[in-house]
Amino acid sequence: MSKSREAKDRELRALQAALAAEHAAVYGYGVVGGRIGEDRRTEARTAYDAHRARRDALVRTVKDAGGAPVAAAAGYALPFPVPDAAAAVRLAAELEDRVAGVYADLVRASGGERRREAAEAMREAAVRSVRWSGESVAFPGLAERSGTASGTPAPTA
Repeated sequence: MSKSREAKDRELRALQAALAAEHAAVYGYGVVGGRIGEDRRTEARTAYDAHRARRDALVRTVKDAGGAPVAAAAGYALPFPVPDAAAAVRLAAELEDRVAGVYADLVRASGGERRREAAEAMREAAVRSVRWSGESVAFPGLAERSGTASGTPAPTA
């Protein structure tokens, strides 16, 4: 396989991982929205809408890159129970951390305009994470990330 083909395949895999993360974030924000307090409901809705827009854009980008966009799972395993507003806030921060990590991978795998867009998506997720958690990290989405290899919640069967 040629180096250019390897780079294109790596970029397509990173795009698919970003799309999968956005599917998971949209699902997760559905849970957040059902548990979040009234005082943060608008913030949750704004984040939900942002992830839906990124997801829809990634579907087009994956198609343009020659791939078949990964479909959303019917459900996703949450990293912890979300019985109340405090847990919903923690879940929102966790979702954003995971999305930032996946976009960090896309930044590494892409170039040009796509890299700029991935960096912007990573920055937006990192900012939302800080807003939810009240804590920040030096390099969002990099060494401090945890969870699955792709940074997304695992689908449930």
